[in-house]
Amino acid sequence: MAASEPAPRGPGMTWKRALAHAVPRELAAEIETFENQIALKKQGKLDDKLFAETRLRRGVYGQRYDNGRRNDGVAEQSLPYPSGDLTKGPETLWDAPGMQRIKIPFGGLTAAQMRVLADLAEEYSDGVCHVTTRQDIQLHYVHLEDTPALAWRLAAVGITTREACGNSVRNVTACPLAGVCPDETFDVTPYARATSRFLMGHPDTQEFGRKFKVAFSGCGGHACGLVSMHDLGAIATTKQVDGVTRRGFETYVGGGLGTVPYAAQVLDEFVPEEEFLPLAQAISRVFARLGEKKQRSRARIKFLVAQLGIEEFSRLVREERARLTPDERWTAHLAGVPAETERPLAVARPLNGGPRPEGFDRWHRTNVTAQRQPGYAVATITLPLGDLTARQMRKLADLAETYVKDTVRLTVEQNIVLRWVADADLPALYSALADIGLAEPDASTIADITACPGTDTCKLGIASSRGLAAELRARLARVVQDGNEAVERLHIKISGCFNSCAQHHIADIGFYGVSRKVGRYTVPHFQVVLGGQWDQNAGAYGLAVGAVPSKRVPEVLERIVGRYVQERTGDESFRKFVERIGKRVLKESFADLATVPTFEEDPSFYSDWGDPRVYTIADMGVGECAGEVVEVGAFDLAAAEAQVFEAQIQLEEGDSVRADALAYRAMLLAARSLVKQELMSVSEEPNDVVREFRARFHDTGLFHDRFAGGKFAEYLFHRHDHPPAVTPDAARRVVEEAQLFLEATHACAARLAARPVSAVGGAVSL
Repeated sequence: MAASEPAPRGPGMTWKRALAHAVPRELAAEIETFENQIALKKQGKLDDKLFAETRLRRGVYGQRYDNGRRNDGVAEQSLPYPSGDLTKGPETLWDAPGMQRIKIPFGGLTAAQMRVLADLAEEYSDGVCHVTTRQDIQLHYVHLEDTPALAWRLAAVGITTREACGNSVRNVTACPLAGVCPDETFDVTPYARATSRFLMGHPDTQEFGRKFKVAFSGCGGHACGLVSMHDLGAIATTKQVDGVTRRGFETYVGGGLGTVPYAAQVLDEFVPEEEFLPLAQAISRVFARLGEKKQRSRARIKFLVAQLGIEEFSRLVREERARLTPDERWTAHLAGVPAETERPLAVARPLNGGPRPEGFDRWHRTNVTAQRQPGYAVATITLPLGDLTARQMRKLADLAETYVKDTVRLTVEQNIVLRWVADADLPALYSALADIGLAEPDASTIADITACPGTDTCKLGIASSRGLAAELRARLARVVQDGNEAVERLHIKISGCFNSCAQHHIADIGFYGVSRKVGRYTVPHFQVVLGGQWDQNAGAYGLAVGAVPSKRVPEVLERIVGRYVQERTGDESFRKFVERIGKRVLKESFADLATVPTFEEDPSFYSDWGDPRVYTIADMGVGECAGEVVEVGAFDLAAAEAQVFEAQIQLEEGDSVRADALAYRAMLLAARSLVKQELMSVSEEPNDVVREFRARFHDTGLFHDRFAGGKFAEYLFHRHDHPPAVTPDAARRVVEEAQLFLEATHACAARLAARPVSAVGGAVSL
């Protein structure tokens, strides 16, 4: 269908029959079922919760409307649904253009698939294809009734949206250089493809309490698949068995970011290639049977592994593996695994010394990587904020067919790579990319910032991650141009809330959105996260060291990076620098920037990046008694902030027991700060604080919010009721949980302050 033709809508579309021959019967039946479920929902015959899970499993999300436009202005056209006031949000599900997530296993795309994605972006969305940190494509502002049409047309070119969300196995990711990386053990592409096909829709993966993410890496040293942060991860390895080199995987389980990150643990140092799929099935069965179902905040497999311990979890998996009925699909893919899964389109020719286009040398330095196959290179297409327009996607498909055939991959850094580019073709490719606005340099540098949708479209967004990323990118491009290699290779990642969708925990310098109450206003802030590790497959997680106003983040970044440049020793990495100089010293270097001027002094602090509107205004009233009640509670909350930061320092210095105790104390102080707003006097005894907090804020729902419900309250209860056997990992988790509990306390205090005085418990006068 030409992009200019009107987009057909609804299950009666006449062109569906034309696609039927190209869509596997199983996929066609699923799409037809989804169409029927939409019809039943319209008739009021399908339960809300059941339909929510149904549409999520088809990758269909709701999205936010209080910021009904993109902050960066990347779209070439206006929104496709201009009628109505998007700032107020739709009245019904059917009025609500949402988001469609599209699974792209291991990020692999063909030119034909790229053209279909471009068509769908133009016809049903806002003309933008968004690349995610899990090698998916997302289309925003898509109407629910149009999603079956998208599913049909995607299925016709071998793409499915099945289980792109929901309590399911999400998109299986892999290193975008798999098959061409000089350092890989072997190409993991066929194994990632087989795993995606085997686990999708498998009966043993349908009863999970939460999502399940799988990643493959060709080596252990680079970022590759970021195995350490996944529920199930596999690193390619080999082993000599009876004099024969055997392929297999070093297998990890129980990792994850989210609000509190967990590092995956080694399940088996060598799983033979033929045993990986049955192992994945056995793990799925254990998770489905024993994983948490009721309390969503503890329903990921990382909590089950931590609860059971890796040895017991491994024993259960081995028992489950022994009970499995043999399945021919376990090894069907192995017969077709060639030495190389791709072939070049062009003959290898060296890059000669002829004239080069303006800007080529800088682009070549940051965006071109030599393949292990001599004469060929990988060219990275830098996508600011992960976005490219439908026109750009279509033109890029043309370039792929011209230079590399179907060897395109999406990356976890929200970029696109073209593999198998003959070295001699690089100048011509660069010129062609420049013609369509896709020749920006600085891939995988400090200026190549990863950001989640934040307040642009995400319902959970607290601060504008995309707006901040756009601002920082513009400033940091000059830093890369100056050629300081130490700074150039730093990674910055920005999440709009604490959920780590942009993976801020594994950045050298990460940020996640929070808010703070300043007088009558709520001011957007970002927590500063330091000390993460991007390489070694996400080898270490950073910790939040303090919140600063959103508008001061560029200054904070400038001070931190400037100090690194001035004080690093030799080739010291940023992570080692942070460890040596200490988080306390670094926090002190930007402590003055945490102050927010009054609205009258500088109103710019009270709006977010890319959005000139005042962030929020809470009508607090002017009663002095209410103000004094809040101030009393604020003392405890400020003390809690100091305690949790000190806990981080103790963790850094190796005193896990002290770190755990301080973090627990911080949660108690924060809980007490809220209780004081309803009871003017409360004991400091932990049992009393927890009892009153539970009764007055958890059981009543006052502590719950739209972001996390009562999840963060459970952090306090769990630590209070089940003091851990303190290890460095356990202490670190309690510190992370305490930080999040404090953020939730800030939000709750702001909500309480916005209520009429008479509504705040019995606190009428002092």
